[in-house]
Amino acid sequence: MKLGEIRSAKVSKTRTRVGRGIGSGLGKTSGRGHKGQKARSGGGVRRGFEGGQTPLYRRLPKRGFTNIHAKDYVEVTLTMLNKATTEEVTAESLIKDGIISKKKDGIVILATGNLEKKLTVKAVRFTKAAKEKIEALGGKTEVI
Repeated sequence: MKLGEIRSAKVSKTRTRVGRGIGSGLGKTSGRGHKGQKARSGGGVRRGFEGGQTPLYRRLPKRGFTNIHAKDYVEVTLTMLNKATTEEVTAESLIKDGIISKKKDGIVILATGNLEKKLTVKAVRFTKAAKEKIEALGGKTEVI
């Protein structure tokens, strides 16, 4: 063990008990100061409140559009498909092999890299070049 490898022990801190007398250092006003909105019980302002000034989120112009019906696909490259252990590749088999972590709305196969083995790939979408590369090796592509 070297001096640089030494780590401090994990110590759980007890919560600060306020309002327990003048000797504690947090007695009387209990760290809240004197009077004012933040000194009251239940006092304080909401998130984004700027003291009555028009808040930043209202001063800035609205821009853009978020399509609530947009699909979120997982992009899988041909290089990633080389790591597949089964001959029939689906979203579930890719998750099992640890190639992708989530299925989301389906997988899309991209033509990045080169495929080295014959596979039957089931996906939501294929790029034209990816489909050609898979079928050139004698594999199959199925749109699900």
